[in-house]
Amino acid sequence: MTYRVYVIQNPDKRRYIGVSEDVSQRLTDHNSGISTWTKHRGPWVLLWTSGPMTLGEARKLENKLKRQGRGSGFYTITGLPKPDRS
Repeated sequence: MTYRVYVIQNPDKRRYIGVSEDVSQRLTDHNSGISTWTKHRGPWVLLWTSGPMTLGEARKLENKLKRQGRGSGFYTITGLPKPDRS
């Protein structure tokens, strides 16, 4: 089985980082209230998805991204643009 790390964001710019075998189904779960933490914080949009990897690799990357927070490492790893702070 292969897994992917994904980053979703809501209109308040809150992010959720997770791991899934089926990212599109997982996004549907987040937006339909199945996931507890994201239940009342949506709607969620997909910002980024990793390439396929093992579960162990995916968990390591997920934890690395979560430790980065909104630091420059997060943007380096994902390739997402840094938000304009002006």
